[in-house]
Amino acid sequence: MSDPLNPADLWPMPPGAARKPVPQRWVWAAMDPPERRIRMRELGGWVDWLRKTFELHNTITHCWYRHSAVVEHLTALYTGWMRTYAGEEAPGRELAEADWINTLHAFVPRLQLAACATGTHQEPPLVVPPPSGSDEAFEMYLMLSDATSASAVHPAAAELGRREAELNAPL
Repeated sequence: MSDPLNPADLWPMPPGAARKPVPQRWVWAAMDPPERRIRMRELGGWVDWLRKTFELHNTITHCWYRHSAVVEHLTALYTGWMRTYAGEEAPGRELAEADWINTLHAFVPRLQLAACATGTHQEPPLVVPPPSGSDEAFEMYLMLSDATSASAVHPAAAELGRREAELNAPL
C-alpha cells in the first residue's frame, strides 16, 4: 500500500517487483501524454512534500508547473532525491544526503518566480524569434571564428614549456 505522504512510495514499480526503485531518466518531451500526466502528478506530490518539509512554500509558487524551467529543475531535484534516498548505497557516496540538500539550496534561486510570488500566475515572457539570417550567421561563425577553428592548444602548455625550459637551462 502506498503512502501519499511518502514520495518514495510514488516510485513506479514493474509488475511483480519488490519495493526497489527502477532507475529512470525523465525527459518530458519524450514521454507520451498519458505518461507525462502520470509523471507530473508524481512530481507534484513530491513538490508538495518538498515545499512543506524544507519550508519552501514562499519560494516555490503554486504555479510552478506552468514554468518549464522550474519543472526541469524540480525534475532534476526529484530524480536526484530518489537516487539518493531510495537508491542503493554506492561507494564514495557517504555524504549523498548532505550533497543532495546542498544541491537543493543551490537550486533555490532558480525555483523562485518573482512575477508569481503574489499568488497570481504571470505567463513567462514571449520568446523573441531570431532575426532573419541568424542561422546562416551562426554557421559562418562556426566555420571562420578562431574560437571554433583554431588549432587545439591546452592553456597550460605555454606555462609547462616555460617551466621545463627553466629547469633545463644551464646554471
